[in-house]
Amino acid sequence: MEKSSRSQGSASSFEADSTDRHLESKMRTIRAIDSARVGTTTLALLMGLTVLAVSANTLRVYNETHVASDFLLPLWPDNFNVRPTVSLVVGSTIVLVSNIVALCFSQVGSLRARATAHTSITFLAPLLGLVGALIAVVFYYAANASDVADTFLSWTCRWRDVPMAQSPHWDTLCQQGHAGLYLAILLVPVEVVALGLGAAVVKVEGYTERYLGARKTPVIS
Repeated sequence: MEKSSRSQGSASSFEADSTDRHLESKMRTIRAIDSARVGTTTLALLMGLTVLAVSANTLRVYNETHVASDFLLPLWPDNFNVRPTVSLVVGSTIVLVSNIVALCFSQVGSLRARATAHTSITFLAPLLGLVGALIAVVFYYAANASDVADTFLSWTCRWRDVPMAQSPHWDTLCQQGHAGLYLAILLVPVEVVALGLGAAVVKVEGYTERYLGARKTPVIS
């Protein structure tokens, strides 16, 4: 009888330990995925900030150096298409704001404690970032479809070998234009990864919450 009691006690202890290990495994999974999500979000934030910086700088230089059409030697053509660069500014701004919000809800304790808001932002922020990246790329190429009007990229790269003692520096603007476009394209898969990681975090957290709820619910025999 004593041996039987010890056997039953050992089985119960093993079951409890197994349950604890399962829960700990899920918690480790959540932490690992969330760390990867935060890293990807930070990367997207830095990329979006770079796209915004180079695109906004190009527009600033254009506004400072653009002169009227009757000027003797205008630096920029009259029929000029600024929409591709504007689309990069708009799209990267959306990416920047969405990823800042995502990081705030991940790192600020008072915001992270709001379970419903945190879960929603974990999924919605990278989704909005993906939309911003797509806006930047799709609208860039859509606005760049004209074969008549020059864009910042076509105009500055055409004159990149011409030395400039003062602004605008064509070579620098050409390099910035390429960097902004390439980073905007790369933002799309980065935001897709962030969205996937966010969805994974929400899924595992939901399972863990249901699991904890099931453990607390008494079994009716």
